[in-house]
Amino acid sequence: MKTFMQKPENVERKWYVVDASNMPLGRLASQVADILTGKNKPTYTPHVDSGDHVIVINSDKVVLTGKKLTQKMLRSHSGYAGGLKEMDYKTVMATKSNIAVERAVKGMLPKNSLGRKQFTRLRVYKDANHGHEAQKPVNVTLKGVRN
Repeated sequence: MKTFMQKPENVERKWYVVDASNMPLGRLASQVADILTGKNKPTYTPHVDSGDHVIVINSDKVVLTGKKLTQKMLRSHSGYAGGLKEMDYKTVMATKSNIAVERAVKGMLPKNSLGRKQFTRLRVYKDANHGHEAQKPVNVTLKGVRN
């Protein structure tokens, strides 16, 4: 029996819309990362970029469970001495919720050139308005919506 290996020129990309309302941040990020890498397709090949485009809407309505809103910190460092910047996720979700979703998804992608290429196909919007109607995106319902 031969193992199927997809060729990069045979990849067909689709567009998906994911509504992030009432979704826990980690569950949303892991399922979006699977679509970006192409693991939801039967033709998945690890070394080929076979993922699809994902549009995440309503990132303002993402839920953080437990005490993460007050205890979890978003950290970035400039590379210079004393260049550490920290924000708690309560502030991040109030002001830059799209950045929080992007960072969570990026952390679940491969840490190589393939993962950087896959990350370019993610678009995150704070509300339900997005400018990608021309691509005819398909709505996707993910598992793990909280009531």
